[in-house]
This record gives sequence, C-alpha cells and structure tokens, in this order.
Amino acid sequence: MQTERANGGGQAERRDLKVIVGAAIIRDGRVLACARSAPPEVAGMWEFPGGKVEPGEGETEALIRECAEELAVRVEIGDRVGRNVRMAHGRSVLKVYAARLLHDDEPQALEHQALRWLAADELDEVTWLPADAPIVAALRPHLLRTR
Repeated sequence: MQTERANGGGQAERRDLKVIVGAAIIRDGRVLACARSAPPEVAGMWEFPGGKVEPGEGETEALIRECAEELAVRVEIGDRVGRNVRMAHGRSVLKVYAARLLHDDEPQALEHQALRWLAADELDEVTWLPADAPIVAALRPHLLRTR
C-alpha cells in the first residue's frame, strides 16, 4: 500500500506502508484472543494472531502462514473485519480478516502467553492492544449473529 505526503518543499513524496494482517478466528460464536509475551511494554495485552506481509506475499497467504507459525493451525480466511487501522506512527496498517479453523485443529500458544476464546459479552474482559480495539468493536455484532 502506498501513501503520499508533502515533503519540506511541498512536493509529494511516496512511501510504502507495511501491511500487518490479523485473524479473527471464530468458532461457535467466540473469537480467539492471544496474550502477547513480548516486548515487555505490551506483554500480557491481547491481540488477534497475525503479522507482517512479507515481500511477494499476498495478505491471505501471509495470514495462513502466520497462523501456522504462531498457533500451529490451518485456517480458511474469510471477509475483512472492520476498517484499516493505522499503527506504528503511520508507517503500517493493520487489516483483520475473519477466519475459521480447518481439520479440527486446536490452537497452541507457541508465541503467546495465553489463548482465550471470547464471546461478544466477554470481549471487554481483556486489555486489547490499541490497534486491535477498533476491530473488537466491529467484531462484536458479528459474534452476536453467529451464536
């Protein structure tokens, strides 16, 4: 994704935004939340699993890879959840997609302190990373419909 901004001379300067993808893995009307283990300033805060889209990789492809690496699960990626969320001082954007587990896979906390399945009325029981908070708000009505 590219953006433009004016430099000191008033000319537009192009820069690439890093795309971060997240998975709102939904099962039985609940979404999987993952507690960060690092870095220290966000350890214990909750997020949707995912990570950076690598060069030459599509968003869906990156999300499938990240879920396998972080949770040892295979997922099917669905529709976008919420809007793009700008992060990291405007240098990256978070895009979250609904997902479902395949083949009765069970998530494992390979890179997180803890995992938790949350229903719509439990979403506020954890402290979400600031970038994930707008996604949580957008996800709530979806979880209520899928109960």
